[in-house]
Amino acid sequence: MIMGTLSRYFGMRFLTSVVGSFIGVVALAAMIDYVELMRRGAEWPHATAWLLAKISMYRVPQLTERIMPFSVLVGAMSCYLTLSRRLELVVARASGVSAWQFVAPAIIAALLFGTVATTVYNPISATLHERSKRLEADMLGENLSALQESNSGFWVRQKSADGAAIINANSSRDQGAELGGVTIYTFDAGAHFQQRIEAKTASLQQGYWLLEDVRIYASGKAPDIEDTYRLPSNLTLEQVRESFATPETVPFWQLPTYIEMADRAGLGAAGYRLQYQQLLARPFLLAAMVLLAASVSLRFFRFGGVQKMVLSGITAGFLLFVLSKITEDMSKSELLSPVAAAWIPVVVGGLTGFVALLYQEDG
Repeated sequence: MIMGTLSRYFGMRFLTSVVGSFIGVVALAAMIDYVELMRRGAEWPHATAWLLAKISMYRVPQLTERIMPFSVLVGAMSCYLTLSRRLELVVARASGVSAWQFVAPAIIAALLFGTVATTVYNPISATLHERSKRLEADMLGENLSALQESNSGFWVRQKSADGAAIINANSSRDQGAELGGVTIYTFDAGAHFQQRIEAKTASLQQGYWLLEDVRIYASGKAPDIEDTYRLPSNLTLEQVRESFATPETVPFWQLPTYIEMADRAGLGAAGYRLQYQQLLARPFLLAAMVLLAASVSLRFFRFGGVQKMVLSGITAGFLLFVLSKITEDMSKSELLSPVAAAWIPVVVGGLTGFVALLYQEDG
């Protein structure tokens, strides 16, 4: 009964400290992001203070997702240092409670916190981040997406001062640069239909689509057959590649679908797979942060050296962040599998904290 009560107490203290730390990070990120948007918005003719504030508000949840592990690290260190300063850890140890017993509730709470962050917080932040991108694109008058997939094939839309064109293709290769089974509907600047173009293939070149084996249908005219045809385009290959939603804007529950869609479109799906694995690993990464925090913050204040241990904990968290960025870049370059890239930081952080804590407690 005593251990159950004590475990709940330590778990609640940990959650309170982590939530407080996370709220502080959210507030700081919101202020910094809004100031940065205000600086950039000075060059945007249609920007208003309220619109920039709305864009910033939608962006902040996704920004705080990246630094959530460090919020857990700082919150856990703050929790254990406070318990040590108030001699609560001394009383717990004197009553026969080991460090593993009062670290276990924090690990369980971190796993639950990470599970909620992956399954609930991530879909909300991804949706809001996508909305912020659309608000910014509407404000700047940009075309946000070019290539989309549906049951009837792949759709490309482009718009310029001369008019617009809607392209439908049965297949896509080379990351959207080459399309097969193409049907194109062209419109003039007044959005009036001009002609329908059918082609066997279409490849994106610099400033135009190169169509092959072409039939052109216009109202009141006989079909015009051409071997090749150039359709002007203001799209670039980078725009087509990036027109699929970025991994950060896809909710956790939809990532498997987007991975399948990217594979079918011939687009690189490494980013989606990495994002999916990182979200799966997030609860365990937060638990690893708890072990790191416990290994540097369970020292009693009267023994001294607390400042050095806190600094070492922050340094360990920073090095873990650097490791995660290295593995992430390697995965996006297809030099490392997404599974390994997502789980290597978890394993390294967890083992480091576990070994350090084991050495301190059991010599």
